[in-house]
Amino acid sequence: MAVVREFTLPDLGEGLTEATIVHWMVEVGEVVAIDQPVVEVETAKAMVEVPCPYGGVVTARFGEEGAEVPVGAPLVTVAVGAVPDDLAGAGPGTGPDAGAGAEGGTPDAGGASGAPADGAADAGSGNVLVGYGTSAASARRRRIRPGPGAGPTAGVPRPPGGVADGLAGAGAAEGTPGGSEAVAAGATAVGAIGVTAAAGTSGAAGPAEAGAVEDDGRTVAVISPLVRRMAREHGLDLRELTGSGRDGLILRTDVECAIRARQERETAGAAGAATTVGADGTAGAGVTGVSRAGAVTTVGAVTGAAAGEERIPLKGMLGAAAEKFSRSRREIPEATCWVEADATELLAARRAMNVPGAPKVSLLAVLARICTAALARFPALNSTVDTKAQEIVRLPAVHLGFAAQTDRGLVVPVVRDAHTRTVEELSAEIARLTETARAGGLSLAELTHGTFTLNNYGVFGVDGSTPIINHPEAAMLGIGRIAAKPWVHEGELAVRQVVQLSLTFDHRVCDGGTAGGFLRFVADCVEQPALLLRTL
Repeated sequence: MAVVREFTLPDLGEGLTEATIVHWMVEVGEVVAIDQPVVEVETAKAMVEVPCPYGGVVTARFGEEGAEVPVGAPLVTVAVGAVPDDLAGAGPGTGPDAGAGAEGGTPDAGGASGAPADGAADAGSGNVLVGYGTSAASARRRRIRPGPGAGPTAGVPRPPGGVADGLAGAGAAEGTPGGSEAVAAGATAVGAIGVTAAAGTSGAAGPAEAGAVEDDGRTVAVISPLVRRMAREHGLDLRELTGSGRDGLILRTDVECAIRARQERETAGAAGAATTVGADGTAGAGVTGVSRAGAVTTVGAVTGAAAGEERIPLKGMLGAAAEKFSRSRREIPEATCWVEADATELLAARRAMNVPGAPKVSLLAVLARICTAALARFPALNSTVDTKAQEIVRLPAVHLGFAAQTDRGLVVPVVRDAHTRTVEELSAEIARLTETARAGGLSLAELTHGTFTLNNYGVFGVDGSTPIINHPEAAMLGIGRIAAKPWVHEGELAVRQVVQLSLTFDHRVCDGGTAGGFLRFVADCVEQPALLLRTL
């Protein structure tokens, strides 16, 4: 007999606690193989395809595309052991369970986690996802006691992981809209493995079924532990809220709106201009309310906000970058020095390299090679600071990051062991990483653990910059645009191709003499590329 298993968002590494659903790769009712990718998510660092360690029939999906899902929240449920033949002729609209949604559930043979009973086969992945074992049963989940008057479905076992319509719009553990997509096809799949909904039973779980009994015996229509925690931290009584989810289910957005509305009332009250919510449930200016249809209506996020203003959440890659920039400025005592250099000979050397039949060499690759040569002479700049041990850690290898602008924002791919690569190898790897970055396919390994960053902001047509150091690195070399300017060359005024170079460095790892020496060596190599031969 098939067993329904719940697959939750695994720990994707690098301290990531959440991810955003970008694209579902499977549908409810579809048969998936072990380790088949089921969803593409965006973390704060990269786009990742998440494989499911179970093989079987997908009975439910949790979260709409664009929803943010915390680590540990359900992604899909899979009927392990169900075979396609079981579903033959049982499509939507056929059979006794048609239209039943995900009502009903698997008997408690597998416990709250959906794990099989003792002796049952466990068709699991042979690969270990971060935060996942391959054969151990999932951790037991706390059961939610139905309140009095649970309706016609009281006493009916709920499916593992909450494969019920009570989760619809709840976003599983997070409480975001659009949680469960267990449609008729999912109900048919569940019915095929021995789960049958009572005839005439509604596919929706009412508030009493979805909620938990409070101390005073009153049922609160809320599922998500995150929603309860948010309410508790802000001193909000959930019993005073009317949820906007199905049958009054309280969602995360309801709690957030209630918190904002209370803050706005307090602010407006202090100003003597409190705005009240009308009897029909619609909100006045600057107040968030719930309409009769149950949809959350936000008229203004802040009292007195200008009409037409746009608010962009600092989430995903944008939020990660903001946090890294802020941390860098808080922790690193940075300083910047800069110099102008004549890049005419550098451009000529690059043209000479790009002869027909030879691998093409980019200008950034030539600058990267100059950079690794300079770090070999001034290793203090290829280091980091261990703040806990109060030590400077000089790193043996150069993992060179370079800033790349993409449609999804600024990313910094890392060329591993750049100090061991030739100019041609650097050019090929930079080209590969840039193309992958623009396609959103960089892995976490390709975005982390850099030791020094090269920032070519000249592509934006600017001459200079004082960039923020890519924490926890110790320095960043900036390259401005190369432009024709009057320049004294061999004692005479001439038009030359001039570039401005800047070095932002952590003053804890070196003084100005070391930083100046590094930058002067880079400038000399730009003006006379033949100097690189001395470092080979």
